[in-house]
Amino acid sequence: MKYGKVMLVASAVLSLTACTKLDEKLKSETTSGNTGGSGSVNVSALLVGAYRSFEGLYMDQARIWAAQEHSSDEAVGPTRGGDWDDNGIWRVYHNHKWTADHDFLTATFRQLAQSQFAATTVLDNNPSAQQAAEAKFLRAFAMWPVLDCWDQVPYRPTSTGDLTTTLPEVKKGTAAADFIISELNAAIPNLPSGRGLGIATKDAARALLMKVYLNKGVYANRETPTFAPADMNQVISLADQILAGSYSLGTNFFDNFAPNNDVIGSELIYTLKADNGAGVGGNGAMYSYMCGLHYNTNPSGWNGFATLGDFYDKFEAADKRRGGNYTGLTNVSGLKAGFLIGQQFNQNGVALQDRKGNPLAFTREVKLKETGNNLEVTGIRVIKYIPDYAHQFPADNDMVIFRLADVLLMKAEAILRGGTATNVGPYGGTAAAIVNYIRTHSTRGVAALGTVDLNAVYDERGRELYWEGWRRNDMIRFGKFLAPRQLKPETSGVERLLYPIPNEQLTINPNLTQNPGY
Repeated sequence: MKYGKVMLVASAVLSLTACTKLDEKLKSETTSGNTGGSGSVNVSALLVGAYRSFEGLYMDQARIWAAQEHSSDEAVGPTRGGDWDDNGIWRVYHNHKWTADHDFLTATFRQLAQSQFAATTVLDNNPSAQQAAEAKFLRAFAMWPVLDCWDQVPYRPTSTGDLTTTLPEVKKGTAAADFIISELNAAIPNLPSGRGLGIATKDAARALLMKVYLNKGVYANRETPTFAPADMNQVISLADQILAGSYSLGTNFFDNFAPNNDVIGSELIYTLKADNGAGVGGNGAMYSYMCGLHYNTNPSGWNGFATLGDFYDKFEAADKRRGGNYTGLTNVSGLKAGFLIGQQFNQNGVALQDRKGNPLAFTREVKLKETGNNLEVTGIRVIKYIPDYAHQFPADNDMVIFRLADVLLMKAEAILRGGTATNVGPYGGTAAAIVNYIRTHSTRGVAALGTVDLNAVYDERGRELYWEGWRRNDMIRFGKFLAPRQLKPETSGVERLLYPIPNEQLTINPNLTQNPGY
């Protein structure tokens, strides 16, 4: 297949759901991959482009992260006077008032379709067995968030043919889940082993399979899900295969999010690669702290996002995940890793001030729409990723997708939901043993729980995985998403368990139908 034909096909889908416009990075990768003399496509370059198409999805604060976190109890994007208003786009996430014309949701849906198309293009160009397996993983990785957030997954089995007249089919619910499962199972035999630092591996595929199996009952009925023991046993079996690998909780919780986390992050199972020297990666790590840090901190941030006081209260004072000094951060800037609350200081212990000369002391109190004289200090701020003082645009922190503690907590949950307990590694064979292994580890430093039930697992997932993009998914599975909470006083309608299909997509693909209630 000639390169020119590939690009013609890619441009032909500008008005279709499966791809509106291939990301410019993908275009540049395929262009540089052209072998020239024969005119054939460099499949390796196509695969690189497929990987890089996920950068914007996971490394932009307005895409998947916003959909999964700002709609939850973990994150809020208050309007601060005239700052961060963006026509109220952040506020409607938190109070569950979004519509089918929400710009960020529309762009996220579109970009997920682009990533799926990029992976399919690799499969259409005679890849090697490993390249095909990686592309299948990436296609499943693009399809799963669409299933999770919208329930309707546009799908093209091929990127060839007359794409201007053939609309993508739509896979829904458990049928979509089953297809994703089949894709991942087909990929695993030809994927490499070991940690997936910027590359799909067997364990990366197993972790994604765990997510699908764990939520399969949700995809059958989001309002009142049930969990089949067979699905829970799949979660446990996949976890045990991962736990047999060389992963550990390490020596510092925040090492998993440091600029050199690819070296010292001993929990990391799958990441999106960031390498400033190679010009690879978006700015996911930077966005995660820049959005909340104040203008007068180092680095100087954008003074926007915060967490909620009620969520902060879920942590015990001794919990190291709540934050503290971190070498390479605190000694450089005075900032601490984790949650920032109260008076802030520089590296010399000098108290910082806001732009009006008032104490820079972050408060528990925060509103969706701030007014008055304390606009700059409301809300507890979050530093989960450690700022990279050597590099920005991109920072060198790999973006964490799957890590060991998530796998352990999914296994514990699956046991409590009816799966058969197993004992692999040092973690214990019961849900209580697994959860308490995490809690009592030196990197977390809190006491064991006397009783571990599903509510305890839910709370532990919050403490462990905050701001990593899993909270909405967890809240729905545990039946917590619609309930009133801080800054969301009303019970949400059941339609809010799904996002609306963007009006843009309904216009261009009649195979899609609007989700109920919108």
